[in-house]
Amino acid sequence: MTLETIWFLLWGILWSVYFVLDGFDLGMGTLLPFIARNETEKRTIYNAAGPFWDGNEVWLLTAGGVTFAAFPAAYAAMFSGLYTALYLLLFALILRGVSFEFRSKVDSDAWRKAWDTCHFLGSFLPALLLGVAFANIFRGIALDANGVNQEGLLELLNPYGLLGGVVFVVMFVMHGSIWLAIKSSGPLHDRARTVAIKTWPIAVVGAVFFLVYTGLETMLFNNYMQNPLLFLVLIGAVLGLISVRSSLGSAKMWRAWAGSATFIAGVTMFGVIGLFPALLPSSLNAGWSMTIHNSASSPLTLKIMLGVALVMVPIVLAYQIWVYRTFSHKITQADLDYKEAY
Repeated sequence: MTLETIWFLLWGILWSVYFVLDGFDLGMGTLLPFIARNETEKRTIYNAAGPFWDGNEVWLLTAGGVTFAAFPAAYAAMFSGLYTALYLLLFALILRGVSFEFRSKVDSDAWRKAWDTCHFLGSFLPALLLGVAFANIFRGIALDANGVNQEGLLELLNPYGLLGGVVFVVMFVMHGSIWLAIKSSGPLHDRARTVAIKTWPIAVVGAVFFLVYTGLETMLFNNYMQNPLLFLVLIGAVLGLISVRSSLGSAKMWRAWAGSATFIAGVTMFGVIGLFPALLPSSLNAGWSMTIHNSASSPLTLKIMLGVALVMVPIVLAYQIWVYRTFSHKITQADLDYKEAY
């Protein structure tokens, strides 16, 4: 296995980890206006994400950093050609981060409502935009011979891209509702579990439509037809989705969350493996695609980065495992009364 291939797989894994971890934050934020009935329930949602959300976004920075360092040509094409979409994504994520900190600064219902709206938009829009972006990458970006995108933001809002956005929103809402059920109790817990149960069939239908549309609109299945063993990734995603429903029925919420995480990771890796060896396929000419071969850094750079990753990634993982274990309990009134609580 070449260094380029190793870094391509790491690139896909980092995006998978980000979607799994920040996905439940984005899902809970999207649910906020619809599921919380009073101030206590709203604060429960904020504090269910509070110890985790900024650490979860480290994986987004890491995935972007790996793109920049390991595949700089692809990074240049992505962050210039998709500049408007990525700027909107960044602005929405900043808005969400600020909402955590500013919401409690003024004792005013109007103030809190304004920041709740910001939190909703800062959660819903990234989920939608990430889905649209990745669906368009699967479909192919209109890159010319110089790696310049010949289409604008409106062209990204094609039916396949929008379907990808909807699938991501549904996945994250289901994932977030399960996490909220884990972290809450009483009526909020019951409503969150109900949302997860009702969202599950929508996720199934969305996933099936997306797979069928993917077969018609993209070349992702080529690698799978050449090596049928790769379908194990897709089977893993399906088994994760089945586990979600069975676990919700028996109220085993942690197992349901693990199944949801498996589903999200499987969907992500299905797309990444289907892309190989391309990072950004060109819809204009396959020869103009950004691949692991024509966009990678030098072998020395990749070797040094691999050494750093082998040291630092386990440290980050160990820290996050400690955080999740430490704050794995349900949110109580004592937690909300804590002076540092959101």
